[in-house]
Amino acid sequence: MEARNVFRSTDCPAKAAGEGVTRKILAHSDNIMVCEMHFDKGAVGAPHSHPHEQVSYVISGKFEFTIDGEKIIVGPGDTTYKKPNVVHGAVCLEEGVMLDIFTPQREDFLS
Repeated sequence: MEARNVFRSTDCPAKAAGEGVTRKILAHSDNIMVCEMHFDKGAVGAPHSHPHEQVSYVISGKFEFTIDGEKIIVGPGDTTYKKPNVVHGAVCLEEGVMLDIFTPQREDFLS
């Protein structure tokens, strides 16, 4: 894939990513992907794992993450890191938005 320098928000539609969750792929290349995630209060990111490294930066709201069996509550300005193949999930305690960054990009999100 040829790298792009600019991804316009208007060209990046939000798609359902579970009940009460929408995902907007903001930018990506073979090596990295940035997604804006919107969560309604009570929405659940079910426990899962994948071979990608993942960083989640909380823009707004409050979330209870479970990462490799450890529970932690995070809010605006907090960041979590998930190693490849580690089981993780989240529950949205207060409606919020976060950025998810993956390396390499999530091919499954592009289909």
